[in-house]
Amino acid sequence: MRVLLSIKPQFAHKIFDGSKKFEFRKNIFKNKEIHTVVVYASSPVQKVIGEFTIDEILEAQPQALWEKTKQDSGITKSFFDSYFLNRDIAYAIKVRDTALYKKPLSLSDFDLSFAPQSFVYL
Repeated sequence: MRVLLSIKPQFAHKIFDGSKKFEFRKNIFKNKEIHTVVVYASSPVQKVIGEFTIDEILEAQPQALWEKTKQDSGITKSFFDSYFLNRDIAYAIKVRDTALYKKPLSLSDFDLSFAPQSFVYL
C-alpha cells in the first residue's frame, strides 16, 4: 500500500540526492500496511516527483529520536527542535530505495484535486 506525503521541496530534493535519510512527522499514518511513500513536493514545485520504500518508522521522544537520526537527518538541530516543540512523541520515516521520476506528475494523475496537508492514502 502507498501513501502520498506533502514535503517541502528543499527536503524532498535532499531525500532523492541521498543527504536526507529520514522524513520527520508529528503524526504518522495508522495503517501499518504502508510500504511506499509517494513524494509530493509542495509549493512552489507542486508536483509529485518520486517515491521511496519505507525501511522502518521510528517513534520516540524528540531528543531521543534526534540522537538516533541526526547523522542522516538532512535538517538542522534548531529546525528539528522548533518542528517538535511541545511534542512528547516524534516520528521518523527511514528512507530506503528512492526512485526519482523522470517526469514529475500532477496530483490529478493520482485522482487527487488538492494537496494533502500532511498525507493521503493512495
